[in-house]
Parts: sequence; structure tokens; C-alpha cells
Amino acid sequence: MSTLTTPATTNRQTILVCFLAALAGLLFGLDMGVIAGALPFLAQEFTLSSHSQEIVVSVMMFGAALGALCSGPMSSMLGRRKSLLTGALLFVVGSVGCAVAPDLSVLVISRFILGLAVGVASFTAPLYLSEIAPERIRGSMISLYQLMITIGILAAFLSDTAFSASGHWRWMLGIITFPALVLFIGVLTLPESPRWLAMKDRHELAEKVLKLLRNSDREAREELAQIRESVKMKQRGWQLFRHNPHFRRSTYLGVLLQFMQQFTGMTVIMYYAPKIFEIAGFTTTREQMWGTVIAGLTNVLATFIAIGLVDRWGRKPILKLGFSVMAMCMGLLGYLFYSGISAGAEQYVAVAVLLIFITGFAMSAGPLIWVLCSEIQPLAGRDFGVTCSTMANWIANMIIGATFLTLIDTIGSPNTFWLYALLNVVCIVLTLVFVPETKNISLESIERNLMRGAALRHIGQPPHVSEVITTERSL
Repeated sequence: MSTLTTPATTNRQTILVCFLAALAGLLFGLDMGVIAGALPFLAQEFTLSSHSQEIVVSVMMFGAALGALCSGPMSSMLGRRKSLLTGALLFVVGSVGCAVAPDLSVLVISRFILGLAVGVASFTAPLYLSEIAPERIRGSMISLYQLMITIGILAAFLSDTAFSASGHWRWMLGIITFPALVLFIGVLTLPESPRWLAMKDRHELAEKVLKLLRNSDREAREELAQIRESVKMKQRGWQLFRHNPHFRRSTYLGVLLQFMQQFTGMTVIMYYAPKIFEIAGFTTTREQMWGTVIAGLTNVLATFIAIGLVDRWGRKPILKLGFSVMAMCMGLLGYLFYSGISAGAEQYVAVAVLLIFITGFAMSAGPLIWVLCSEIQPLAGRDFGVTCSTMANWIANMIIGATFLTLIDTIGSPNTFWLYALLNVVCIVLTLVFVPETKNISLESIERNLMRGAALRHIGQPPHVSEVITTERSL
């Protein structure tokens, strides 16, 4: 037996491949986080109103939605690997454009290009990871992508803090160019997805990739047999969506999950963290920036909770816990802002509640929504389904990013945070009613359950259980 098929070597190789793919999340996070520190300096240099600031923030999400929409056909035609390369190149172009922008128009166009890059990455990386990782660690490996996002956000906050003393916003925005080049070089070394290769009838190469990434040749051959069986149904996303009600259910669930993730309110904390710390009574730039760094560090550390528990506790219990924590924290923040925050203990109580909220998100909805959206779509419509859910993420992201300052100005800080608390309560109910548990279930089993007509919350059941409940009326 080749040394490539020994368990230790295979495990290291699989983790290395997944890590390189997850670097796309690092760029995703950098682009999300960097604008928080740069925005006050941009507002000063270009004399931006609150609405103009919302445009600078949200135009990236518009580009991401468009990038996600184009990623499905591109990923299906060119492959996951070449799609990741395209995203890396767009990251380089957009970052350079932001750094040299002479006026608001060029800055907005460059942010839009960065959005295209983020859209491609947010679609392709989780899809690639779900198809590369074995089912026993699939949740952890896709959560690794979310971890890289949080590390990127933290790195952006640290970079912003370092440059804030001098006000060098061009360096804040342009420094992303360097990790974008690293991503491009790293993706060049990745293998193509074995599932995509099988879809293109390149079965010998698919088997070669699986032998590289699995514990044994036997395991690789068995998985390839499952894949070959599932790819007999060719990719026909739009047609399948029109004619198959079961696929429509999984597509709608993916869209719902992404709206649930964004409407928790985490997006506003990442994009407008300095503003939130200002509302909490931290008036100096130094206090606001270091508060932002602490928020970013909490986001990173809490994501390890998801990575450690997602394949032990399961997706659904962690989601219920996370939404409950976030609902309580948003409600408390609304109350603190309503009662008034004076200097001293009340400020630090507000910060503690904010950090607990971030922990609730990072251990649950942050990574697990991406895990679920990559798991629930049948192979024949996976590109279409993941495209719809990823595009929904960025549409919801754009809505949140483009309305937060307006909500603060019109209904006030307390009502804004109470609104997000209510939305988290709604997410708890939706999780109970619709979200399946997919822990330790193969993608092929999830697909069979879906297409048999099992209720959405039951499509992650083991085969012997799903057959019993198939007759339950589909939700």
C-alpha cells in the first residue's frame, strides 16, 4: 500500500487541503472587518453622510450577491478549484483599487469588485470543503472556513488599530492584497473536487484524489461508488427547481437559513463596531478601536467551540443555544441603551453583554449555517441550491448593512437592538420547525431522505429511521 493511503498521512493531507481552501474565508473576513476601522477616516476625507457611509459598506454585499449568483454556473463549468482562483484574483484587483482610490466613485467600484470576490469565495469554499472532507469531520472542516473568517476579521481590526493613530486608511484597505496573493498561490496546489470530477466523467482522476485524501484505497473506492451513483442525475438546477417540489424545499430552506444568520444582528457589530462602542460611551478612537479588537478576538475564540462540538453535539442543539443567547443579549443591550449608560461599570457591563452575544453567534449560526447549506442540497441541484442560499446571505447582509445607521437615527438605539432580539426569537422557532440534524449522515443519505419526501427537519435521519417517517406530511 502506498504511503499516501496510511491513516496518518491521509489525515494530514486532508486537513492541509481543507486549510488551504479555507484561506478564502480569511480574505472574506478581512474585507468584512477592515471597513469598520477605515469608515470614520473615509467619512472625514470624502465628507460622507450616514447614507453615503451605508453605501460604502453595503456595495460590497451587492457585489457579493452578484458574485454568488455567477458562481454556480462558473463552478459547474470550470470546477471548484478554478473558481477559487478567480476569486483570489478579484481580491487582488479590488484591494489595490481601494488603496489607490482618488474619490468616492473609484472606492465604491473597488468595493464592488471585492464583493464579487467575496461572493465567489463564500459560494465555492464551503462547497469545495463539503465535497473534499470525509463525513466524520465534514462539519469541523466547514467550520474551519468560518474560523478563518473570524481570524480575518480580527486581523483587519488589529491592522485598523495599528493604522488608526496615523489615519492611513489606504493601508488599512490595501494590505489585503498580500494575503490575496498567498491564497492564489495556495489554491494552485489544491486538487479538484472528486465529486465535480465524477460529474464530468473523469472517474479515474476522482479516484486518485480520493485515494490521496482518505484513510485507505478501499474507503476511496467505496466513496467513489456512492458518488458515481449520485451523479447519474446530472446538474440541472433551474429545471429541477421548477419541476421537483422536494428540491424547492431544500432551496427555500437554504435561503431561510442564510436570512436567519444575517438577521441575528452580528453583521452590524462587525461593520459598525466603533459606532456601537461610541453609543456605549467609549468616546475616543483608541477606546473604540481596541474594543473592536476585543470583539474580533472573542469571535475567533468562540468559533473553536463550534469546531469542537459540531460533530459531537450536532447542528440543531448548538443553533438553538446560540439563538437563545443572542436574543437575550440583544434584549439586554437594548435595555442598557434605554436606561442610559454612564461612565464606569455600566459601560463594561454593555461590553460584556456584547462579547457574550458574539460568542453565541460564533459558536452557532456563524459556522453552522454554512455547514447546513452545503449539506442539504442534492447533488443534481447543489450548485443552484448553494448559489441561491449564498446570494440570499449577501442580500440579507446588504439589507442589514444599509439600514443600521438609519435605524439608529430614526427609532433609536434601544428599539434597534430590541428589534434584533425579536428576530433571534423568531430564529429559535424556525430552527425547531424546519432545521434538520445532519451529524454523521452522508450527503447521499440526506439527498435520499429529501427526495423521498421526508419533512425538512427529518432529512438528516439515518436511513432506517427516515423510511419510517417518509409518510409524514412534508413541511
